[in-house]
Amino acid sequence: MDIVGFLKSQFICHLLICYIFIVSGLIINFIQLFTLILWPINKQLFRRINCRLAYCISSQMVMLLEWWSGTDCTLYTDPESYHKYGKENAIVILNHNFEIDFLCGWNFCERFGVLGSSKVLAKKELSYMPVIGWMWYFLEIVFCKRKWEEDRKTVMQKLLNLRDYPENFWFLIHCEGTRFTEQKHQISMQVADAKGLPKLKYHLLPRTKGFAVTVQCLRNVVSAVYDSTLNFRNNENPTLLGVLNGKKYHADLYVRRIPLEEIPQDERECSNWLHKLYQEKDAFQEEYYKTGTYPAVPIVPPRRPWTLLNWLFWALLLLYPLFKLLINMVNSGSSLTLASFGFVIIMASVGVRWMIGVTEINKGSTYGNHDNKQKRK
Repeated sequence: MDIVGFLKSQFICHLLICYIFIVSGLIINFIQLFTLILWPINKQLFRRINCRLAYCISSQMVMLLEWWSGTDCTLYTDPESYHKYGKENAIVILNHNFEIDFLCGWNFCERFGVLGSSKVLAKKELSYMPVIGWMWYFLEIVFCKRKWEEDRKTVMQKLLNLRDYPENFWFLIHCEGTRFTEQKHQISMQVADAKGLPKLKYHLLPRTKGFAVTVQCLRNVVSAVYDSTLNFRNNENPTLLGVLNGKKYHADLYVRRIPLEEIPQDERECSNWLHKLYQEKDAFQEEYYKTGTYPAVPIVPPRRPWTLLNWLFWALLLLYPLFKLLINMVNSGSSLTLASFGFVIIMASVGVRWMIGVTEINKGSTYGNHDNKQKRK
């Protein structure tokens, strides 16, 4: 076994990665708290600073995917569109089939320099999650309770606030609303039958209201929609825990750039447009499963060094005092002190494992299992 493989197999490495992520994240959250004094004075400066602070957190996750696990991400797209990525605001539609689809979305953002300013439409529960959830609060992320009657006004206001955002941003959205499972798919297709909509094999029915409002609020600010379809080669079933363990995956991401002016302004027509888009996405999935490729040019965007350099900075900053403290504790001979130290490190690992649990399919949201059943009553 080589040295890298040996190190990756060691439990201590997991603990140290978790320790660096949790402690650095809480430090950044604390700094973000103090940036609030800038909001009434200079809102745009507040936003620019928080884009960079957020990057210090989210880039650590991308580093694990790019550098630690060495996962390959091949982009399939039109070469003419490729040169526009990262140079314009965009709405990015992602399929929601895998535990690390959000991480691959972040990787897409990172390769084109918009990771720090990327936005998402996220469930309200995530806003209470330390580190990432708190980071999102300062990024003006759009949180929703997934009850449209209550969400509509809040979502519209949050989206309208982004119209004067000073950085290029991508707004990432999972139109299906929840991650794909066989149970949710069965319920979703029952709804399709009831509403006379075409059935989908590899997706849930898209929830059109949130998308229509997003397009409405960001029109003339966002230049295009990037329709993105993610798959993994050889029937790989990637997990965030697998990435943490250093397992390498092989991702293929198909991206179509659709100018925003091609999307209807009328809500009903926009809804029909989105349903048609998902029928096309289903056809792309079908073709991928048959041929293992997408109908576009494969491109591997260059991997930037900043995710690794950021992680190394925090590792050097936080590991030196940690090891120094550990040596002093060992020299002191106090078993209680050593036990307390071990408890803190293990709790950091448990914290990250809890966040990983949020992404796991078998522990995911029940949204979609019963919500559609209620609508059909």
